[in-house]
Amino acid sequence: MRQSGIAGVTALVTGAGQGIGLAVARALQAHGARVAAVDREATGIQRLAQEHPDTILGYRADVAQSTEVDEVVATVERDLGPIGILVNVAGVLRVGAVLDYRDTDWATTFAVNTSGVFHTCRAVARRMTPRRQGVIVTVASNAAGVPRVGMAAYAASKAAATMFTKSLGLELAPHGIRCNVVAPGSTDTPMQRALWTGDDDSARVIAGTPDTYRVGIPLGRLAAPEDIADAVLFLVSDQARHITMHDLYVDGGATLRA
Repeated sequence: MRQSGIAGVTALVTGAGQGIGLAVARALQAHGARVAAVDREATGIQRLAQEHPDTILGYRADVAQSTEVDEVVATVERDLGPIGILVNVAGVLRVGAVLDYRDTDWATTFAVNTSGVFHTCRAVARRMTPRRQGVIVTVASNAAGVPRVGMAAYAASKAAATMFTKSLGLELAPHGIRCNVVAPGSTDTPMQRALWTGDDDSARVIAGTPDTYRVGIPLGRLAAPEDIADAVLFLVSDQARHITMHDLYVDGGATLRA
């Protein structure tokens, strides 16, 4: 089903150079949005912009730096018009046991996964509020709701981003602006594959790992980035016009919705 309310809207997607962010940018473009693809690395967004030169523009910015975010938001509105959709996808994963975790890894994880969401939401919401319209989606993780061995910093940063987005939704609701969260589980992206010890550990991920208290995926498959993009499309569309402060898990049942 084609989602309405997206065509002709300017959408800003962070982390658009690869993985879920790339899939979200492509999906929004396919539904008629003008897309600002933002990423810290230029290669992926440049390739994406070359694929769709009339509807996608690439912008390099580090969401951990508030000044860069403020500048890129101003530039996007100048180039493409008022931002009506913001999708926060940019994220990093630094695994490790808490007792061995370095200060720099903790700081980097929160700088991107949590502060990055704050920076982009604040910059865009300041512009959406006087227009009294807009929608924001933060792509967090099912790890925000279920403890993970070796992923304490990642889980905590995503939990913080999740609650921030819901609280922002409460503040912005009187202005007609909706804020929601999509929480993916294991998804076939470069971030997921970086955790693998072999060429293809998908079967192990699907089966689960009892020694780390992690259940498998009941639906029996990894998510594709497009599965997450479809959930984002729904939440930014008019079909979800009465949904805000919601946390939509897209994990094949992996958390048993705990």
